Amino acid sequence: MTILIWAAAAFCIFSTAIHLASTLAAIIRCRAPAAHLPARHPAPGVSLVRPICGIENHVEETFASAFALDYPRYEVVLCVASAQDPVVPLARRLIAAHPGVPARLLVGNEKISDNPKLNNIYKGWREAAHEWIVLADSNVLMPPDYIQRLLAAWRPATGLVCSPPVGGRPDGFWAELECAFLNTYQARFQYAVDTLGFGFAQGKSMLWNRNVLERAGGIRALASQLAEDAAATKVVRAAGLEVRLVDAPFEQPLGHRSAAEVWRRQVRWARLRRSSFKTCFLPEVLSGAAWPIAAAALVAVQSDLSLLTVPGLFGTGFVWRGNQMRVAESRGAV
Repeated sequence: MTILIWAAAAFCIFSTAIHLASTLAAIIRCRAPAAHLPARHPAPGVSLVRPICGIENHVEETFASAFALDYPRYEVVLCVASAQDPVVPLARRLIAAHPGVPARLLVGNEKISDNPKLNNIYKGWREAAHEWIVLADSNVLMPPDYIQRLLAAWRPATGLVCSPPVGGRPDGFWAELECAFLNTYQARFQYAVDTLGFGFAQGKSMLWNRNVLERAGGIRALASQLAEDAAATKVVRAAGLEVRLVDAPFEQPLGHRSAAEVWRRQVRWARLRRSSFKTCFLPEVLSGAAWPIAAAALVAVQSDLSLLTVPGLFGTGFVWRGNQMRVAESRGAV
């Protein structure tokens, strides 16, 4: 065979091996927990800071989950930029309905960056009462042992614990498509690199020890990048610490999505990855199944194995897509 054929065969084998290894890592790490994780004793105090803005799908359910955590010492700090935001009445109603949970709503916007989310949570970080602080998006559905599972992932060399979202309850084709991206492609690569010790922060749920970020200049240090999670990754690594992902990540109920919404979100995420981690972004073009399938086809045709081209391509595609389905199943997504 020519050098080109050898290169195509090597690429097909190498990329498929990476795919299988990353799939295995994601399946093992993403399995639903077998049992509720109890709080350790003594339980450290935790401040749960959530930026809120607008009425999202399943918003009341995701908000309410923060008030139903089985953890003895935590507070809920809701942050909204404007008192006129339509989500404010819901936030006030939930706080009033759960008097047993220390909670407050902070209103106002302090511009410390070009990131609206970071501007919104700045006041929450400053007002948080505890040393351990969770920054969690409003659309994260928190299980009762949410805090315990985040704390359980913390190790002596850890600077930050995060969780990618599990897309759940999609309504319509475009929501299904976004769910597939979240639960297979994104999860697979994040858990694969985390298993190798190169974790990247994910802004959906971030558990900080206040001292780690304060030593880097405080929450303003997260304004160094367009996305606060990209900045968090760089801050933690610069401190000689690791970003770790929690096992069995938490659900984000999607509800209905339009094609335009999914497209805008994917473009925004891609631009943020390109801006923050160029060397990791460029190889993404090779990360799908199209190139290995094309390489397999080239090898089959140029090696006088044309009769095996169709079943070979089918088999290659089955390996890739079948393993993606296994990842989705491990996350309870199908």
